[in-house]
Amino acid sequence: MSDLIKVVIVDDHKSIRDSLEMEFHAKNGFEVVASVDNADVGVAACHNKHPALIITDVCTARGASGLAAAGKIRELYPEIKIIVTSGFDEITYSTRAKELGAHAFVYKELGLGNYLEVARRVLAGEYVFPEPRTIHMPKGEAPFTDREMEILSLLCRHKKVSDIAAELFISELTVRRHIRNMLEKSNFSTIMDLVLYIVSNGWINPNF
Repeated sequence: MSDLIKVVIVDDHKSIRDSLEMEFHAKNGFEVVASVDNADVGVAACHNKHPALIITDVCTARGASGLAAAGKIRELYPEIKIIVTSGFDEITYSTRAKELGAHAFVYKELGLGNYLEVARRVLAGEYVFPEPRTIHMPKGEAPFTDREMEILSLLCRHKKVSDIAAELFISELTVRRHIRNMLEKSNFSTIMDLVLYIVSNGWINPNF
């Protein structure tokens, strides 16, 4: 038993946790040492259980963010491998997970069997992330830059131009220039129209 790879699972759906536990069992070389519904509890489990791997959903119980948890784990326990996952087709999750130091991102739509393969690759030293997804606009796809996506994500989270400038260490003039470029690319007349379109179509989740 001592040779088994310890795993922590975080997901607010018990059915998902149960299914992952069935994948990460002893015959496959794993031991699930904690299975919880809240990302903050998952961070505590990393401290108490010393896993080699944590698999965490982005949106977890009681509003706890798996992305925030990934950042904390990477800072406090850099030896732990982190797989972030989501059932939402949210365009920023994978990029943000990578920036926070996660080792992989998995969309749930790919099926539970995919997690075992990704886990083994991550434990072998690989980084596993999907290809960036594009935003489908009424008049085609908008090729937003990484910086524009950062700003758009913050706008969808009700941040003011001044707040965005301070957070990204750029001028308000630069923020407004990026906003103007996004409007030109997307053919929307106001930034609020663009934000409403992005949020209502599930491209960005303003709550996580």
